[in-house]
Amino acid sequence: MQVEVVEDFFGVYLLYCINPKYKGKTYIGYTRDPNRRIMQHNRGTWAGGAYRTSNRGPWKMVLIVHGFPNNISALRFEWAWQNPTKTIRLQHLNLKKIPRKETEFQFKLRILTEMLRVGPWYRLPLIIRWLEKDYYEEFPTERIPPEHMKICHGPIKSRNIKKPGQESSSSSTHIECLLCSNYITNCSSKLTCLNPECDLLAHITCLADLFLQPGEFVPIQGNCPFCDTYLKWGDLIRKMKGCNNDIDVSDNLNEINDYSEINDNQVNDNSDEDVISTQDKEFVDNESKWLLEWDNDNL
Repeated sequence: MQVEVVEDFFGVYLLYCINPKYKGKTYIGYTRDPNRRIMQHNRGTWAGGAYRTSNRGPWKMVLIVHGFPNNISALRFEWAWQNPTKTIRLQHLNLKKIPRKETEFQFKLRILTEMLRVGPWYRLPLIIRWLEKDYYEEFPTERIPPEHMKICHGPIKSRNIKKPGQESSSSSTHIECLLCSNYITNCSSKLTCLNPECDLLAHITCLADLFLQPGEFVPIQGNCPFCDTYLKWGDLIRKMKGCNNDIDVSDNLNEINDYSEINDNQVNDNSDEDVISTQDKEFVDNESKWLLEWDNDNL
């Protein structure tokens, strides 16, 4: 099976233990490099694995949710998935313990399906990727993720984009935005239409302004101002980042500061080498990509 390469990767994963002594145990974590992360978990804490998974493997990374705009967004999702009884987003479920009819794995999947359908996550263009087909379970019809989210299968490889200042000057562009007539000086802020025959070139902010509906901070969908093709905002962002080039145009973020458990500390490292999980270590990178951070007052 072909490995899909995703740029600027931020993911929250679910591990499943296949050790007979601990079989059925699960672990939720955050990573920028899923292939390296699963090796760390299986090698132990000496290799950067988490304390809770050390000496209990082997583990399999069966599912990963990605498409988060930055690690702040991903880490908040991770914390809520780990702590469904504490997050205010899931209080309506009245969760206290795992029902007897559910395994720990099924319980974690049920929590995930609920999280994907409540704010602020239901607005994000997330991808739910099954990495191990033997563990795949269909979402119940009453808890199917929003239509703009994708459910897919197969391996993945991350390729993280260099931060500003690390790129060579030759990578900059001076293309005219066809919406505001100003130059697009950074490739990471340029959007193009999914229709290969369309000439649209625009700043991400210019197109967002056209797609935004009253009361929204981040768009979900809209029609191309040039060819009138129906476009999903998440598909445009994924194309801008160099992934999902097989998007069918015919098929066609509001993340808010929410959890006090995660500190807003600047981090200069662009990897997750020192980042285990919010269960093991607090970590946040305040650098905003295509997502704007909003105060709780904007909920």
